[in-house]
Parts: sequence; C-alpha cells; structure tokens
Amino acid sequence: MIERYTRPEIGAVWSEDHKLASWLEVELAVVDTLAERGEVPAGDAAAVRERATFTVEAVRERERVTDHDVAAFVDVVAASVGEAGRWVHHGLTSSDVLDTALALQLRAVGEICLAGALAYRDALAERACEHRGTLCVGRTHGVHAEPTTFGVKLAGLAFEAQRNLDRLERAFAGVAVGALSGAVGTYSANGPEIEAAVLARLGLAREDVSTQVVARDRHADLLAAIALAGAGIERFATEVRHLQRTEVREVEEPFREGQKGSSAMPHKRNPIVSERVSGLARLLRGYAQGGVENVALWHERDISHSSVERVALPDATILLDYMQSLATRVVNEMRIHSDRMRANLEATHGALFSQRALLALVESGRSRDEAYRIVQENAQLAWDTETPFRELLAGAAPDLELDTVFDAQAFVRYAEEIVGRLDELR
Repeated sequence: MIERYTRPEIGAVWSEDHKLASWLEVELAVVDTLAERGEVPAGDAAAVRERATFTVEAVRERERVTDHDVAAFVDVVAASVGEAGRWVHHGLTSSDVLDTALALQLRAVGEICLAGALAYRDALAERACEHRGTLCVGRTHGVHAEPTTFGVKLAGLAFEAQRNLDRLERAFAGVAVGALSGAVGTYSANGPEIEAAVLARLGLAREDVSTQVVARDRHADLLAAIALAGAGIERFATEVRHLQRTEVREVEEPFREGQKGSSAMPHKRNPIVSERVSGLARLLRGYAQGGVENVALWHERDISHSSVERVALPDATILLDYMQSLATRVVNEMRIHSDRMRANLEATHGALFSQRALLALVESGRSRDEAYRIVQENAQLAWDTETPFRELLAGAAPDLELDTVFDAQAFVRYAEEIVGRLDELR
C-alpha cells in the first residue's frame, strides 16, 4: 500500500524486515522443539538461537540467484550461524514457514484493526447518546419521509459497527492458524507432535488437515469481513456526504485551521474524508473477490494465491485501519447543525405528517381509500404550492384534532428507548 494510506504501526507489521523476522521466529521455534526432543544437538540449537540473523538486502541479493525467496532466506540465515546452520529449515517445506509466519503477522495486524473497530463503534455510540433527542428528517429514496432523531441514525450505525467488530474478531481468529506438516501435508519429515509443540510455542492453532498449505477459505473469510467492515464505514460516509450538501447542511466534516477546500474557490468546505473512505471501500470489495478466487488451488497446492496475498492482505488490512481512523475522527469532530435539521423539517410544509393524518381519518370512520385520497391530494398540494398542509387539511377534514395530528414528538417518542439499546454494547 502506498505511504499516503499507511499508518506507522500497521505498516511496521507488514514491512519486509518484520516479515522475515516472523519467518525466523518460526524457524527458531522448530529448531528449539527438535532439540528438546533430542533430534538436534542442544549446542547446535543454542548456536542457531544465538547467531541466526539476516538483513533484507542480503536475502534480496541471494534471491537474485535462487529465484526463491524462502530458499534465499534459509541460505542467508544458515550462513550466519555457521556449521550448526545445517539444522535451519530441518524437515520443513516453504509453505510451513510462509503460512505459519503469515498467521503471526495477521495476529498482530488483527490486534490493531480490532482496536480501531472498537474505537469507531464507541465513537458512534457516544454521539448517538448525545443526539438521541435531536430531531431531524428521515429520508427514503432521498425524499423526506417522517421525522426521526440524529441519535437514532447513529445508533443504527453503531450496532452495525458492532456486528463488523464481531465478524472481524472471528475472522482474525480463523487465520491465526499454522501448519508444519511438510510436503503435501503428510508429516513425512517431522511428525504431528513437532507441529503441535511448535504451534504451542507460537500461540497458534493448527490447521486440521493441511495439504502443505493452510486452506485459503480462512483468508477469504477475513477479506470478506474486512470488505463488510469497509462497507459499513462507507454507509456512514455516504450519509455525511449527503447531509453536507449545501442545500441540506445538517452535518459537516471537521475542517481544520489552514485547510483548503478548493484551489480555485476559497469558500469551499468539501466532504473529502468521507469521499476518500467511499473510494477505498471499493478496493476492499475487490480484495475480497481476490480472496475468494484463492480458495481453489490445484491438488494439494500451487502458488497462484501467493501473488494475490502479497498485495491483498497487507493492503486490505492497512486500508481498514486507515479508514477506521478517518471515520472515528469524523464521528468525533463532525459539526451537527440542529438548527438546519429543524428548518429542513419544514421543507414539505408539513406534508411529512401525512401518515398521522391518514391514520386519524381512518380512526374517525373514513375508509382507508378515501382517507388516503384526501391526505395525498392535500399533502401534494401543500408541497407544490408551499401552502401549510395543516391549513389544507383543516378545510378538507374539519373534524380532525389537528394538534394531535401535527405533534412532531409523536414520531420520536421511542427514540430514548431505541438509543438506549446501545447499553447492550457497553
């Protein structure tokens, strides 16, 4: 991923140096385990543990000869140890190291992403509680429907964020899995007991049946969970983008001192963060597709998945971390214009009270079809002629109790209860 979207902590996990360090962690755990079982001399194992080292450049230089990254790494590490280096990579195949080390990296990445998902959820929940009673219009098809509260809007997003947090937790746990079963997964060199002991050292679960590689449905599941989390953030971002339009202006992204919205028009304050999030969510969906394509490998294994994962797994997790950070900042710092929300409630001249008028007419004895016709004609007339719907309805149905029909609080009398459900998340 390009530097622009990479935050330092997660970028460090995906660095080449950290990746090779994870490979070395696996290699050392295997040598130590073999030594404990008497299959490698204790002195040689100690030498490997004390002396094994590498540099990224040395591995790259060796790979120019071997055209095989793991083989190049093993050559460099073994040479750094000396004679005892012969035990490095003993009984292993490349996938044993690659997949198990990848699980270590993904576990570290998961800690970062899950913390970000939790922070985003908590930010939404906090602001939902803050605005549980802030009246605003609800829209369907982009058109005014009935009043709601801004807190109810945010509460729904907070629960979605919780579901995404749950999915991410499960998916990251699903890839914290290693395999040290050797060529085609038969343990022909090192037995299952070696695998179990090494994975216990590393704190990883075991792939139930490895075909030399860890099954890629696990990684596809993670990329799908990441794509869904991104879609949830995009839903929030899309709401902000719509509400920040000049004609609406109910919400605005934070705008920092010195920030410029346009190189040509100094008055502009654009929802650029939300637009950026919406764009990056598209990439996450693309990576999820790549993950699904990786599931079906030839026979026991091929490496068609490798090139995809070198891009998709780092980029998807880096982008999720970045998007969560942006979205959390927008939630925490966005400007909420409750005065504009109240003003926009009047845009239809009271027509959004149409359902209450319909029900009141039915309850007064009219048929539903007749009631619907009366309300529709007058509500649309109010909208088209900018005449208050209440005045028109008073003439069409003088028997109605209009104060009751046009009571805005009736729409939001359960807002406190709805937003209060967020207590389940705390």
